[in-house]
Amino acid sequence: MEYDGIATSAYLHDKSGAIAATWLANHGPAPETVDVARLRAGQAPEMPVGHTKHPGGRPPIEAHALRALWLEEGDGVAVLENGEPLAVIPGWADLSKGMPGYSRDAIGQTPFAWSLDDAMEGLRPRLAHAERFWRWRTSQEAWAAIQQATFGHLLSRLGPGGGYWDVSGGKQPLTGVSERPPVTQRRYTVLSTVGMSCQRMPVIEQTGEEAGDRARIELALATTMPSAQAARIFLWLAQFPWREMTWLGTGHSIPWYHEAATFPLGGGNEAVLLTDDPSRLPGPEAPYLDGYTAGPDEPVRWLWIIPISERERRLARERGSGSLITQLAAQRRSWVWGPADSR
Repeated sequence: MEYDGIATSAYLHDKSGAIAATWLANHGPAPETVDVARLRAGQAPEMPVGHTKHPGGRPPIEAHALRALWLEEGDGVAVLENGEPLAVIPGWADLSKGMPGYSRDAIGQTPFAWSLDDAMEGLRPRLAHAERFWRWRTSQEAWAAIQQATFGHLLSRLGPGGGYWDVSGGKQPLTGVSERPPVTQRRYTVLSTVGMSCQRMPVIEQTGEEAGDRARIELALATTMPSAQAARIFLWLAQFPWREMTWLGTGHSIPWYHEAATFPLGGGNEAVLLTDDPSRLPGPEAPYLDGYTAGPDEPVRWLWIIPISERERRLARERGSGSLITQLAAQRRSWVWGPADSR
């Protein structure tokens, strides 16, 4: 938030800079029209007189009265003043698209802020949900409950667990990886994330109808590699949606961020393809992991990791993931990753 004695504004940043900016208040008489010179000087705007509830200005906003309330997805935030919404910058706010965010003191729609009053019918339940979510998520018992529920589901579908690794790196959301070693009817190991599904992914609500069916995921890898080595892939992927402010779904392909030689799964690959239907590729019958829910009873999808080359990733981007899967199937590429003689 920025206060310069004349106006106060709030900004939402990603790692490259500001992506949304919302006017909050004038602190003196409002101008009749937009002060273009002020904008050109890089200063925060003053709201014109016809679009502010306080044309004479309001006192400066006291910092101690303010609190940031992040939406569950982590891509938007509300600014609360004494516990009441002062502004909301949602995930769909975007300076480049003319959507600045919502302000309590704004009237109508302007390039600097849209009226929060006009949007509260839709935003109020989301803010109430965010309050409940973070109260639960930061409680001492939350993480243990998440682990217990996910372990129970994996036990029922994949059998007893083996190793377990924390792949959070000290950051939120907390995530781990559970190893499910081979059993009599399964000759390969399954590594699954634990904890991704407790939080909805960023920008998922912008993907259209039935976004709730895609909002929560866990990632899985079937492999005959040493588990500790293969599990390193999740140090990169488990927090990817919140680190990159994006969502992951079936058919998505993601390039490795470093040199190919450092790719944890080896094989000359440097990307991954995600699929919720590994049976489209050769290999043993895939375990059925559906039937688990999180949050307000939203389904959790397990997305399986398929290592691919950069050339294959480009094919998926250009022609669609279906074309790549067809090609991999023709090559007899198994969805279980490991040395060819042990698949």
